[in-house]
Amino acid sequence: MRLRKAVLKSFNSGDYTATVQLAGSYKVYLEGIAVARNLPAAEMALGRKVAVIFFDEHNAKDAVVAAVYT
Repeated sequence: MRLRKAVLKSFNSGDYTATVQLAGSYKVYLEGIAVARNLPAAEMALGRKVAVIFFDEHNAKDAVVAAVYT
């Protein structure tokens, strides 16, 4: 398990998924990342910093946005 910093690029409130750009990665976006349901949709503003937990570092679909911070 690994924790990484990222920037929120988009948020889909319908299925509670996000597109994020990992810190240090300027060209790669990860799409369809699950967002923890305890995070209010109002907090998921584009450009916000987020914490992403990777349960399997080789499978981005097995990750979750766990926190939003400034």
